[in-house]
Amino acid sequence: MARQVSGGSSRLGFQSRENRSNRPKKAAYSPRSVKPRSPFLDKWNNKIAIFVAFNIIVVILSIVYFFYQHHLENLVITPLNLPPVITKSGLDVPTRYWGTYRPGTYFGMRTRSPKGLSTGIMWFTQKVVNNRIDIRHWCDQWDNVNQYTWLEHDGENFGIQKIQDKDYFLVTSFVKQVGGDHGGDVSVKISVRPKEFNPSPGPVSLMFYVHATGDAWFDPLVVNEGHLRSIDGYTESLGNFSFFFKELETSKTILKYNYLTADAPSLAHVKEMVMRHHALFQAKERVQLQILGLIGDAAAYTKKSEHTYKVNLVVYQVTFVPPFEMEIFFESASFKNRAVKFIGNVYNHELDNYMRNFEEKFESIFKLREKKYHPFDIKPAYAALSNLLGGIGYFYGSSLVQSVHNKDPVSYWNAPLYTAVPSRSFFPRGFLWDEGFHNLLILEWNPEITKEVIGHWLDLMNIEGWIPREQILDAEARERVPAEFIVQKNSNANPPTFFLTLERFLYKMKVGSFPKDVVFLKNVLPRLKVWFDWFNKTQTGMLPGTYRWRGRDAHTDLELNPKTLSSGLDDYPRATHPTIDERHLDLRCWIALAAGVLADIGDYIGEPMKRHRETHLYLTDNKLLDELHWSAESLSYSDYGFHSRSVKLVKEKLPYVVGSHAAPQMVTHRVVNEEPTLQFVDNFGYISLFPFLLKMIDADNPKLNKILTDLRNPKLLWTNFGLRSLAKTSPYYLKHNTEHDPPYWRGSIWININFLATRALHYYSQVEGPYKNIAKKLYTDLRANVVSNIIKEYKRTGFIWEQYDDETGNGKGVHPFTGWSSLFVLMMGELY
Repeated sequence: MARQVSGGSSRLGFQSRENRSNRPKKAAYSPRSVKPRSPFLDKWNNKIAIFVAFNIIVVILSIVYFFYQHHLENLVITPLNLPPVITKSGLDVPTRYWGTYRPGTYFGMRTRSPKGLSTGIMWFTQKVVNNRIDIRHWCDQWDNVNQYTWLEHDGENFGIQKIQDKDYFLVTSFVKQVGGDHGGDVSVKISVRPKEFNPSPGPVSLMFYVHATGDAWFDPLVVNEGHLRSIDGYTESLGNFSFFFKELETSKTILKYNYLTADAPSLAHVKEMVMRHHALFQAKERVQLQILGLIGDAAAYTKKSEHTYKVNLVVYQVTFVPPFEMEIFFESASFKNRAVKFIGNVYNHELDNYMRNFEEKFESIFKLREKKYHPFDIKPAYAALSNLLGGIGYFYGSSLVQSVHNKDPVSYWNAPLYTAVPSRSFFPRGFLWDEGFHNLLILEWNPEITKEVIGHWLDLMNIEGWIPREQILDAEARERVPAEFIVQKNSNANPPTFFLTLERFLYKMKVGSFPKDVVFLKNVLPRLKVWFDWFNKTQTGMLPGTYRWRGRDAHTDLELNPKTLSSGLDDYPRATHPTIDERHLDLRCWIALAAGVLADIGDYIGEPMKRHRETHLYLTDNKLLDELHWSAESLSYSDYGFHSRSVKLVKEKLPYVVGSHAAPQMVTHRVVNEEPTLQFVDNFGYISLFPFLLKMIDADNPKLNKILTDLRNPKLLWTNFGLRSLAKTSPYYLKHNTEHDPPYWRGSIWININFLATRALHYYSQVEGPYKNIAKKLYTDLRANVVSNIIKEYKRTGFIWEQYDDETGNGKGVHPFTGWSSLFVLMMGELY
């Protein structure tokens, strides 16, 4: 039905066509018919519009700036968006799931998982001095433990260690039974024997503890007043498991059993917790023996069952008169009640087999018996390799990092790190440039370990291509580092020594010593390229082909020569006044090496990299190298920078403050007696050798002859114990850098650089050139000097050292230092 519309308006509120047409028409527009606008009002409205528009723009820019600043602040903690190298971890690699991955302890094992189990030992003599007892736990060179060294360790299946305390020996060993779904079983034996000169050393207390992280619980089985027989438990990664304890006593030597269960915040607090419970118990019971107290208030813990409490730490203490021996057997649920267990005579038999296999494998690789080394000289080589392998740790946590865009340090992402460490006593954590040297030796022994180590480090790369040079990842590691060294800055590099390892790895595959592993190389190559690009973006110098280490302090007057920690050579003297004009020779050589290895990897896997090959050829061009780094005055390769040849440290009194009653204070600072100028920094030493060390000088270049001649000069670097780090002719030779900083890289002998020198001499003695015979003679003598001195010092002191005195050959600095100092084993085996 048609809608009817009235003469007025429709129901919808619209006028009809007819009505619209009958409306009166509007008058034509005329300016005179409109009231004129006020000029003031127009101006005011324009101002308001401008103001509003300006504020909108400001708000938009502020938002953009905020988000951009937030983006910049987060770059340093953003992981690189590339597939990780490590795709298998934890129980995916059962042969390396359990290990001695707590290198900072005298003996400690843990599972290679973020949430798992850790074990360790502590011990002390029942002798109270000055109301305190000396509990041994973390390796500490000030403990005055005479020696602690892995005699043999294969990095995976077994290890045997000798610890020589003042009055007795401890021998710790372990053997693994791999298999099942949870990484297999582990057997541990701990023996304590008196020394011959002191057959009655008095009572000793030994503590073995188990600690868990994550969702875990323990159920200890205790008999006869504190005698712990076993621990049942559970963790997320392992499921159910058990520890069994068996004391092997030949006489009535055991004086007391005791145990402690507690909830420890972390492994860093285990000793502190033991000491606290010990003190409380002694005060309460007034017992003669220094023993732990049993847990008092069980209600403080979450009850899991009638006898089980949710605690994460169990400590078992046995007090005895040596000799004493104890076995600890770990059994996973998947191997429950297995027919053959590695305990008792079976354990001894398996340990003997592993030791025999270790020695046979060692000889097949290094051929020291074939080279006519005396058996007494081979044992230090066993120990060096074993301590490097036994010093491999597993860490999980995050670094504290900072960029120029961050006001305060921020936490890197949580990540695992599987790495060797330079020193169990002083540096029980990962160092980037050390690790490339470490794996030159580990690679010869077990390339699978090396591939995992490299993968873990490369997976720590952030989106910028930066890797923190020092890894302090968990509470236990952080507890041992001075606060000023914890924060890592993303402007600072470290020598990319993994390219040394990869160069050797590639060579071994080419000659057929290793199986070809194109997959591994393809996995690491994308990250290596990003890493290389980061160096080329952040560490370049002012001129093409020059490079400069970042991180030097240009404003300090407290150091004789501002340190260059990022170079790894710390206090080695550079230009006295850091500026952007510096050219650092060693960094240029590291970049040249990296470019060449990258190009070689690309060729090997069928992905040629023209840019990297061209960069390598450019940086190794001897003519350009001479233009930038050859000093016509000293006739040596040198750094270049804003440098004064006359500086010294002086001690002066601070000005007297009126009204002050404090004694006058002294300050030691640098005085510059000659104005600095841009010039070559002529301090002959390790830096001067880098084009030679990394084999970048042409074999027929006369400058090679000059370097070889200088090497032999005892007034410069040559000694009967190896090459000293800085020539005696340098004004910085053996000089303190501050009042309290003794010389470090200013004369002492360092084994990593001596290894590179021996390696280079071996190379130049093999390639055709006019200086081949000179290089061969120097190679033979330098190799003999370094190796014989390290062995001599090991026999004398029981340790391998961080550095060696250039006048006496005596070990110096940190000990034990079985990081890159272990490279003498490669020198013995002539594996370069």
